[in-house]
Amino acid sequence: MKKIVISEFMDEAAVDTLRQRFQVRYDATLVDHPERLAAELADAHALIVRNRTQVSAALLQTATHLSVVGRLGVGLDNIDMPACAARNVAVFPATGANAQAVAQYVIAASLMLLRGAYLRSADVAAGEWPRQALSNGREAAGSVLAVIGFGGIGQLVARLARGLGMTVVGHDPLQPADAPCWNETGARCMALEEALAAADVVTLHVPLTDLTRNLLDTKRIGLLKPGAIVINTARGGTIDESALAAALQDKRLAGAALDVFADEPLRAGSPLAAAPNLILTPHIAGLTVQSNERVSSLVAARVAAALAD
Repeated sequence: MKKIVISEFMDEAAVDTLRQRFQVRYDATLVDHPERLAAELADAHALIVRNRTQVSAALLQTATHLSVVGRLGVGLDNIDMPACAARNVAVFPATGANAQAVAQYVIAASLMLLRGAYLRSADVAAGEWPRQALSNGREAAGSVLAVIGFGGIGQLVARLARGLGMTVVGHDPLQPADAPCWNETGARCMALEEALAAADVVTLHVPLTDLTRNLLDTKRIGLLKPGAIVINTARGGTIDESALAAALQDKRLAGAALDVFADEPLRAGSPLAAAPNLILTPHIAGLTVQSNERVSSLVAARVAAALAD
């Protein structure tokens, strides 16, 4: 019977479907114990991970029977794709399965930060009444949303934003100006700098590559309108965190929401820790009860099919 190792949390129903056909070693703590993980992989045919398990060339060398890696998510920066290709290891991400969750997170963060009224609950509970200070929020309708990275999630964000009356602009070097997605979503294709300059809200939906590392750096953050908002649910490292924190401290930006970071968990002494009007969440934008079920069942089905071939 072929063996599957699952090193991070997965929906139990999907795990049970795999147990009916395979030997399954499911231990969500394996990600934190590399030696145990390597030992489990010695006779494993498949590995299922989320974003924390580093599927490196060294790890693959310990897994001589491995032919499949399932990724409970869409980003692949924790997987050494060339090493997988060299060893004929197929990689199956859960493309599209968590798009709704991420898109809704982006819209919710946009609304909260545009309105600017939801971070003062403790003050009101303490008897303060900052009514005047909180009476200058902005509505989504009429605001400009810049979607940087116009793949499946970016397009879904654009559709939801258009439903709120937002004007949507976007940038993606992989989507030419005549690509159908722009007309289908009602978004306008722009150059990166042009999109940033037009935006009231910027949301990133790009992978982390050499070209996108620090995509929003001091210079490009400086292109944003005073009072703009930045949201990142894509990958840590795509924003210069020090530059973002400085812009928030200087009140040049009205707020930001970050779900991903260059170091996860956030490192001690991060400049983000003291930045105002900043929502920080622990890489959970794509995680809901429903999305976890969809992601897990999709990856389970693809891994099972690959092992059956």
